[in-house]
Amino acid sequence: MGQLQEKYKNYREPQRYMEAGVYPYFREITSKQGPEVTMGGHHVLMFGSNAYTGLTGDERVIEAAGQALKKYGSGCAGSRFLNGTLDLHVQLEKELATFVHKDDVLCFPTGFTVNSGVIPAVVGRGDYIICDDRDHASIVDGRRLSFATQLRYKHNDMDDLERVLQKLPKEAIKLIVADGVFSMEGDLCKLPEIVELKHKYNCSIMIDEAHGLGVFGKQGRGVCHHFGLQDEVDLIMGTFSKSLASIGGFIAGDADTINYLRHTSRTYIFSASDTPAATAAALKALHIIQEEPERIEHLWDVTNYALKRFREEGFEIGDTESPIIPLYVRDIDKTFLVTHLAFEAGVFINPVIPPACAPQDTLVRFALMASHTTDHVERGVQILKKIFTEQGIIK
Repeated sequence: MGQLQEKYKNYREPQRYMEAGVYPYFREITSKQGPEVTMGGHHVLMFGSNAYTGLTGDERVIEAAGQALKKYGSGCAGSRFLNGTLDLHVQLEKELATFVHKDDVLCFPTGFTVNSGVIPAVVGRGDYIICDDRDHASIVDGRRLSFATQLRYKHNDMDDLERVLQKLPKEAIKLIVADGVFSMEGDLCKLPEIVELKHKYNCSIMIDEAHGLGVFGKQGRGVCHHFGLQDEVDLIMGTFSKSLASIGGFIAGDADTINYLRHTSRTYIFSASDTPAATAAALKALHIIQEEPERIEHLWDVTNYALKRFREEGFEIGDTESPIIPLYVRDIDKTFLVTHLAFEAGVFINPVIPPACAPQDTLVRFALMASHTTDHVERGVQILKKIFTEQGIIK
C-alpha cells in the first residue's frame, strides 16, 4: 500500500452515516430541476436548489442552448485567451456589463474560478485582503492563493471590520471581499456600512452576487443595486448556475481592471471556455428575468410566505432576508437524520455541517424558487414541523 492509500484508508466518516442509513449526498435526480423532482423513483418537493428564478427547465432556455449546440458544437476546445472566444461570449459579457452598470465583464467557466482567479490577480505582496469570516469557500481559496496579507472580521460585525482596517497603512491597497447574500444563513452583507468604511480607510470592495443576482434589486441586478451602491463597489462577481439557469460566472468592474484581469487571471487564461450551450442558456435567462419582472415578484411572494410560516411554527431561522431559509438544528447527527426523514416524507433539503458552518450552527437549508407555489411551501412546512417536533428541535 502506497503512502497516499495508507494516509486515507481510515477516512470512514461518510461510511458511518451510510451505515446509519442517513447519508444525504450524491442522490441521483432523474428529471428536470423544478419545484418537484424525481430521485431514484422517489418523488420529492425540491427545496434544495439554487435556481431562484426557476428557469432551469424553461423551454426557452433549453431551446437557446440547443440552437447554440447546433451552430457552434459541443465545446470550444480551448481557452478564451487563445482559440475559445465566440461572438456569443462577447455578447453575454456586454449585456452583463450593462445589466450590472459596469464598464466591462469577463466570463469564467465556473463561479468558483471567478473568485479563485480574480482575488489573487488583483491583490499581491504589500496589499491586504479583508474577508467576512463566513465568506464562500471560493473566496477563501482565492485569498489563500494570493500573496497579500489575509485578514478576517467577524460575520457582519462592522466594529470588528473597522478594528481590522484601523491597523492598516492608509496608502496600501486594501480589498474588502464579502458575499452579497450569505449562502447558508441567507442574510445580506451590510453594504452601506462597508461603503462608509471604504471611504474612511481608503479601501476597495468586491461583492460576490452569486445568491443576489436574479433575486435582489431592479430586474434582479443584485444586492449592490438593492442598496443603490453599485457605483461604490469596485468589483461585482456573479454566477450563471443559480438564477441564470446555466453554468459559469463573471466579474464586472472598470475597464482598466478588467483589461488587467483579461491578461493575468490564471483561472481565466488557463481554463477552457464556457460551452456554447451554457453561454446561450445564461444569455437567454438574462433576457427573461429582465422581460418578466413578475417572476421575481412571485419569488418574493413565496419567500415572504415561507418566512412568515416558519416563524409562526417556531423554527429558528436566524437573520435571513432572502429565499435562503436556514432551519437550525445545532447537532450534526440530528441534521443528517432530519434530512433523511424529510426525504422519506417527500421533501428534499440540504444539510449544512462543518466546514460550511460552525459545529454549533448546523442547519438544514430550505431554498425557494420562482416556480414554487404557496401550496408547495405549506406542504414543506407541515412535513418539516412534524419532523422537527418529533426530534425535539422545536416545541
